[in-house]
Amino acid sequence: MDATPGESSNLTWGNVGLGLAFILFNAIISSTLHLGVGSSLVTSALRCIVQLALMGLVLQRVFETNNPWASEPSHVLVLNFLGTLEAVANKSKKRYHNMFPSILVSILGSTIPVSIIGARFAMAVTPFWTPAQYIPVVGMLCGNAVSAVVVAVAYVLKEIYDNRDKVETYLAYGASRFEACSPVAREALRIALTPTISQMSVIGIISIPGMMTGAILGGSSVDQAAKLQMIIMFMISASSALAAMVATIFALSVVVDSEHRIRPDRVDVKEHAIWRGRNWVWAQIVGGVKCVACCWRRKEERVNGHHDGERLLG
Repeated sequence: MDATPGESSNLTWGNVGLGLAFILFNAIISSTLHLGVGSSLVTSALRCIVQLALMGLVLQRVFETNNPWASEPSHVLVLNFLGTLEAVANKSKKRYHNMFPSILVSILGSTIPVSIIGARFAMAVTPFWTPAQYIPVVGMLCGNAVSAVVVAVAYVLKEIYDNRDKVETYLAYGASRFEACSPVAREALRIALTPTISQMSVIGIISIPGMMTGAILGGSSVDQAAKLQMIIMFMISASSALAAMVATIFALSVVVDSEHRIRPDRVDVKEHAIWRGRNWVWAQIVGGVKCVACCWRRKEERVNGHHDGERLLG
C-alpha cells in the first residue's frame, strides 16, 4: 500500500531484493566484460544483508531495554572489536607484530571520547548514552575510523617494507627514527584522510549525506537535519584523523625500533592466521570427503568383483 504524505513506507524483503538487483546488474556486467569485481560486489552485498539484519535484531532489543548500561557498553565494545578484526584480518595485506591490540587501542581511543563528548555537548543528548542516539553515532565513527586506519597503516607498511631506501638513507645520516619516518607518516595521513576531507568539502553542495536524508525522512526539519549533519561530519573527521594518527605512530614504532633500525622481520606478509586456519579446516574436510568416497568406491569394486567371480564359477 502506498504511504501517505509524511509517512514512511513499510519496506519488505521484496524491496531489499529490488535494491539488490542493482548490484546483480553490475555483477553481470563485470562477469561479461571479465572485470573481476562481480564476485566482490555480490559477496559484500550478501554480507551487508546478513550483518544489517542481525544488527537490526540486536538494536531493537537494546532500544527496548530499560537498563541501557546492561547492554550498551558491550555493544559498543563489540562494534570496535569487530571493526578492528575487519581492519587487521580482512583489509590488511601486511601486518606487524601486535597489530590487533594497537589498532584496537587506536579505534577505541578515538571513537569513544569523540562520541561521548559530541553526543553530550554538541548534539545535546541527555543522557548521552541514550541508545537510539549514541549507538548509531558510535557505529558511524567506528566505520570511518577503520577505513582511515587501514589506508594509513597499509601505506606505512608498504613504504617501510617495499620502499625503505629513503628511510634507510635518513637513518644512515644520523636522523632519529621519528625524523626519518615523518615524511612517510605525513603522506600516510594525507592519503588516509583525503576521502573524509573531500566528503566534508563537497557535502551540501554536490551531495546530500545519508544522515541528513534519514533525519528528514524521520520527520526532522531541514534546518535541524542540516545542523545535525554538520556535527556528525565534524565528529567523523575528528575521530578518523585521531585514529589514523595513533595507528600510524604505533606502526612506525614497531617497524622502526628504538635503535633506529628498520625491522622488516616484524612485518608479516602471509595470509592472516584466521584465513590460514579456515583453509586448513577446509582442506581437512575435503580430504576426509575424498577419503570416504575412495573407501566407498573400493568397497563397491570389491563387492562387484565378488559377484562377478560367483557368476563365472556358476
